[in-house]
Amino acid sequence: MGNWRSTDRRGRWQVLFYILCLSALDSVTGQARYSIPEEQSEGSIVGNIGRDLGLEVKRLVSGKARIITKGARQYVDLNRDKGLLVVKERIDREELCGQTTPCSFSFELIIENPIQLYRVTVEVRDTNDNTPSFPKDEIHFKISESAVSGARFSLESAVDPDVGDNGIQNYSLKPTDNFKLEVHSQADGGKYIEMVLQTPLDREEQETLSLMLIATDGGDPQRTGTVRIHITVLDANDNAPVCGQPVYKTDVKESSPKGTLITTVSADDADQGVNGEVTFSIAHVAKEAKELFELDVDTGEIKVVGRLDYEKSRNYQLNVQASDNGGFTDTCKVVIQIIDENDNVPTIQLMSHTNSIPEDSPPGTTVAVINVEDADSDGNGVVLCNINADIPFKIESSLTDYYTIVTDSALDRETVSEYNVTITVSDEGTPPLSSNKNITVKVSDVNDNPPKFDQPVYSKSIQENNSPGFSIFSVRASDADWGQNARVSYFLDDKQVNGVTASSVVSVNSENGAIHAVRSFDYEQIKSFQFNVTARDGGSPPLSSVVAVRILVQDQNDNAPQVLYPVQTSSSLVAEMVPRSADVGYLVTKVVAVDVDSGQNAWLSYKLQKATDKALFEVGLQNGEIRTIRQVNDKDAVKQRLTVVVEDNGQPSRSATVNVNVAVADSFPEVLSEFTDFTHEKEYNDNLTFYLVLALAVVSFLFITCLVVIISVKIYRWRQSRVLYHSNLPVIPYYPPRYADTLGTGTLQHVYNYEVCRTTDSRKSDCKFVRPCSQNVLIMDPSCTGTMQRMQSEQNILDEPDSPLEVSLL
Repeated sequence: MGNWRSTDRRGRWQVLFYILCLSALDSVTGQARYSIPEEQSEGSIVGNIGRDLGLEVKRLVSGKARIITKGARQYVDLNRDKGLLVVKERIDREELCGQTTPCSFSFELIIENPIQLYRVTVEVRDTNDNTPSFPKDEIHFKISESAVSGARFSLESAVDPDVGDNGIQNYSLKPTDNFKLEVHSQADGGKYIEMVLQTPLDREEQETLSLMLIATDGGDPQRTGTVRIHITVLDANDNAPVCGQPVYKTDVKESSPKGTLITTVSADDADQGVNGEVTFSIAHVAKEAKELFELDVDTGEIKVVGRLDYEKSRNYQLNVQASDNGGFTDTCKVVIQIIDENDNVPTIQLMSHTNSIPEDSPPGTTVAVINVEDADSDGNGVVLCNINADIPFKIESSLTDYYTIVTDSALDRETVSEYNVTITVSDEGTPPLSSNKNITVKVSDVNDNPPKFDQPVYSKSIQENNSPGFSIFSVRASDADWGQNARVSYFLDDKQVNGVTASSVVSVNSENGAIHAVRSFDYEQIKSFQFNVTARDGGSPPLSSVVAVRILVQDQNDNAPQVLYPVQTSSSLVAEMVPRSADVGYLVTKVVAVDVDSGQNAWLSYKLQKATDKALFEVGLQNGEIRTIRQVNDKDAVKQRLTVVVEDNGQPSRSATVNVNVAVADSFPEVLSEFTDFTHEKEYNDNLTFYLVLALAVVSFLFITCLVVIISVKIYRWRQSRVLYHSNLPVIPYYPPRYADTLGTGTLQHVYNYEVCRTTDSRKSDCKFVRPCSQNVLIMDPSCTGTMQRMQSEQNILDEPDSPLEVSLL
């Protein structure tokens, strides 16, 4: 329950009180909480602890109620006669907690006969008793007149020990003729400010400027702090230093000795000589960081100069400013992460204990209350508390960091009169640190605690295409019991997982809870699945608990993009037509592709790899649209061939290529005449030389054969004419094969036709076998898959630039 009350000594102040019933143990009854403002005078009432806890004054007196604090200072005292908590000494919230909010301190109220333990927490509220202050009274800058608008200059922020609304709320800069102010938040919760140049400076017009930086808190009454900024305008230095990285991140162990090099900040200045010399400085940093780190102004090396303590601060941020002699600067962040080490031994403090217990004491009788603490953090600060297992007592956790030793069974003085109990606490650091304490008590243990998993639900991601037997991760359950009762075994609940049994998908190691993949996973088939793991201890009867495990399969870039349009076939030609009147930006076609992967692995980009004329077309990077980038003119070739690469965004990326044929023409007949042989074109390859040599050999062979035949015919006819000339026999015309009587007039009345072989393009290796134009023309497909015949007139063939060649010998 909550109870707010006010007491007026220096003014009105409120007290927040509530009691939480935490445990079934007799010795741990509850806790109380109060809230007071800082700077209360000595003797000010904090609260009526007797009334708030339901305790009578005589109980406080008879039970010798007293306050126990962990630290050396005690801020609150107990008035037993009145049951009041009063301020023992003046409390300064800033000294007590610094910037930590909320600020509170705790102590324990112990009452004896019987032993009762109460925890009391007092929250100290902040008052606006501090004025914002800057580290320096004046700030000096040297800024070149060539500094461009937007140039940034880091300013040291003000410090206000107050917190919340009483802390610094805003900054202002006056006047703002040339500069404006920007405030940035840091990772550690602090702020750093920059002065941004808005209007360029002119040294000839004004050599110096004076500005006022004002820091204002949000308290009532409001407090302000100021610092004056003096700016000297320098002659032109037109290149500013540039840091090698905007943010430097580094880790350092808290045990690092002085002189340890953390990182090196670098910056380059394009200027030469004096203007190109760069020096480094820490623009603004907390006092604690200045005492721990040192920056070499010439080399940019940051070293450790103090003792690091992870428990005080886990990270630091340094704003390093690189400056040249011309007044230009650049700022980069150096984020230093402190790595925790197990350097604090856990401690045991005996709060109260009973020297002797009657042998008829029932089980559950409180013997002692101990407090366990470890100043380390995370795993190094996790403390395990136990006692020796050969005595009839057990230890239980009552409050945070508090343990109670109670009897676990009936005691027999005649059998054993006295027990030596060794309390051992150890942390989980590497190597682990521990401490122990001996008291005279009696204890034991039973199997009354089931295993407990360290997480309510486990979720783990695994990359697809894993190898069978891959270790995914381990589940872990702990058992508060001892010995065999605390030995945990793990079992897989063999239920259905996506239509199959869980054991066919994963396996669980019964000893350590390691989960292994039984088979390889494919993200495209299964994206996630869930199963249960049971943890069972070794007690009798055994106790168990079940936890759900969810496995998420992560996608890999194992699928290349697939082009849906244009469809690529080897038997037909698909060409897009572009009129010669097309304007800039004319949509020719769109390449459509998909990728069955997910996420960024399926993000596709389109690039133009090759083109007949790259100056004519472009491809949209994201949408695959092919458009013209200039006006089409008459000089552009009719046949255009584009090769588009479709690439995904995976690592490594996968790609696919597609060829797009484009016809630049205004009519279909023009396209048809130009694209007649387009389907027979092949990609230029390494076999070009072989085909050219082969074509030349065939042509040469046919030419020589024709010459031999012609010469043979000429000789034969000459000999026949000689025979007929010397004889008186009548001349009877003879027409050998492949001769034809055409016109019937002329000196040579017979025409001999023969075939020639030529290539359609000097760059290609395809050959065409051509017959005379008066015969059927047979065009052979280079793939030898079919033929085509067509009739052409002599005039049309001769007019065509690519028409078959006819050679006639008269």
